[in-house]
Amino acid sequence: MRHTDGDRCGASSQHPVRVTSRWSTVLKSCTARADNASVEDVLTVRRWRRYGADRLFVTQETGRRVGSVDLQSGEVVADDPVLELGLRRAAQAYLRADVTELALPVATPGVGALDAADDAALQAWLGGDDWDAIDLDSVRAQRGSSVRTRLERLGDEGWQVIHDVPLGRQGSLIEHLLIGPGGVFTVAELRHPGQRVVVEGRSMKVDGRSMPYLRDATLEAGLVRGLLLAAGCADVTVRGALVVHGELEIEPGTAQCETIVMSRQDVQATFRRVPERLDVHRVAAIAHVARKRATWSR
Repeated sequence: MRHTDGDRCGASSQHPVRVTSRWSTVLKSCTARADNASVEDVLTVRRWRRYGADRLFVTQETGRRVGSVDLQSGEVVADDPVLELGLRRAAQAYLRADVTELALPVATPGVGALDAADDAALQAWLGGDDWDAIDLDSVRAQRGSSVRTRLERLGDEGWQVIHDVPLGRQGSLIEHLLIGPGGVFTVAELRHPGQRVVVEGRSMKVDGRSMPYLRDATLEAGLVRGLLLAAGCADVTVRGALVVHGELEIEPGTAQCETIVMSRQDVQATFRRVPERLDVHRVAAIAHVARKRATWSR
């Protein structure tokens, strides 16, 4: 594959409902032109369940992200406020449909809104709250900053973070990819509130039950490293990092070499302690390649 210097690292009409056997939900929206022709836009909804998380991710046909819906907390994150209506309609249609894939018209962003029944159904699924009445800043203050926010706060110290990185063609996602002075890390969250999580040597147990989280994190980091190398990032090293939502205990003498394990409260402090490996130019170069969708679709 040939790379340029910039790529190198360091050196509303009606449509019938269509049901298929694929694993995603596809929604088609039509925007009317002045000449009464229409242009179709396709929204794809994928459900992602891993490490205790349960989310819907919505993308356009071009691969551009529309946003996500956390099915546990009810948080809706739209990459562009103009796209929020389509994001909510896509999530509502996915949750209501008893199929693996469907296609139907949705409102054009900025034109109209969800009807009362649809909006009530979506709100009931995600907690039944009035979205406009929710004070998100207050809610987040009560439960503490999210891992996403804590990672983004490292930006002032030379780190860059990319969220929800699509890995390959099978629907897998990297929750957070962190790139900074301490190196490159795949960051995954382990949600075990109220449970005892013990790390000893190369094993991790949740309430006494062995879990493959350390192995999975190592494999994921290796896959990310291979894709970055293929994209032109020479000599790049990638490590896994696991953020535990629960009662974390790390037994004395446990060396965290391949994968780092930390509690949510220790996210920033942990990465600040990592020895410096990359200078600012190298960080920027790797992040530039990591933000390209083509890097992850090989």
